[in-house]
Amino acid sequence: MNEQPTIHTERVDDVPLLLAQLERMGVPPLVDAHFPTHGNRQGLSLVGVCAIWLAHILSRADHRLNHVRAWAEHLPTTLASFLSAPLRPTDLTDDRLADVLRMLSDDTRWAAYEGALNGNLLRVYDLHPTTVRVDSTTDSGYWEVTEDGLFPFGQ
Repeated sequence: MNEQPTIHTERVDDVPLLLAQLERMGVPPLVDAHFPTHGNRQGLSLVGVCAIWLAHILSRADHRLNHVRAWAEHLPTTLASFLSAPLRPTDLTDDRLADVLRMLSDDTRWAAYEGALNGNLLRVYDLHPTTVRVDSTTDSGYWEVTEDGLFPFGQ
């Protein structure tokens, strides 16, 4: 009756923020739409592998394949809250990540994906202002226009 509770602690750092930002940018549905996988793939989806790997790269500033699985093993609860399926030990192996690289290296699909992602992220406004104000710089200089231009290099 006097059982001690088991406490599991994770240091999440910026991982939840990075994963949420990827979702906010619309990366998961775009990866699914532009890089379809065959039906025989088991375990974590391509979207899940990409998201975890991107979070690892941005959080740890390390793009090496062989460090992702060990890093993810320290964040089971954090990653489980983002993923739709449980993370298996084979989901983030070097081979699996290399497969992701191979799929993402298709230039035609990448160009279409990049265009769709830019469509989600960039906003273009057709503005027709009547007045434009430009602040001047706080620095001053005494220059003379020469044949080399307004600001020649050196003396």
